[in-house]
Amino acid sequence: MATDHIRYDVLARDALRGVLRKVLTDAASHGLPGEHHFFITFVSKAEGVKISPRLLAQYPEEMTIILQHQFWDLTVLEDRFEVGLSFGGIPERLVVPFAAIKSFLDPSVKFGLQFDTSDVAEIAPETLPAAPAPSAVAVPAPAAETAESAEEPTPPNQGGAEVVRLDRFRKK
Repeated sequence: MATDHIRYDVLARDALRGVLRKVLTDAASHGLPGEHHFFITFVSKAEGVKISPRLLAQYPEEMTIILQHQFWDLTVLEDRFEVGLSFGGIPERLVVPFAAIKSFLDPSVKFGLQFDTSDVAEIAPETLPAAPAPSAVAVPAPAAETAESAEEPTPPNQGGAEVVRLDRFRKK
């Protein structure tokens, strides 16, 4: 098999993270339009993730947050986003690098992105060197009930992913 010197997998992953960055930037500027809401799953101990020790103890591997009605101060930077959410009535500020995100779902329009985070460095004394860059694939979002808070979000479907054509979800 030929060697991919162009690294299409990295280009595709970065382009899809760009979609995520653009959607969050628009939500930060203009709010969420219509019925749109987002389920964002990320690696809790990834480098650059900042969550309280209380949340880290509750979600030691990964955490899913829901951006819908009750979030504030959404700030999107080139490499991460920051948002305020309430957990059990306690306000928290989360910082999530885009590299730590495992999946992004907008169940209102059945759109989702899933990222391979196997190369994400976790905060640990013996941090290993990063593996080759992962790929990202577009996957259909599972049917999800609307969640009103980020208290105990239901994790998105962790089953296998299928590559789909994005125009499959466009209105005709």
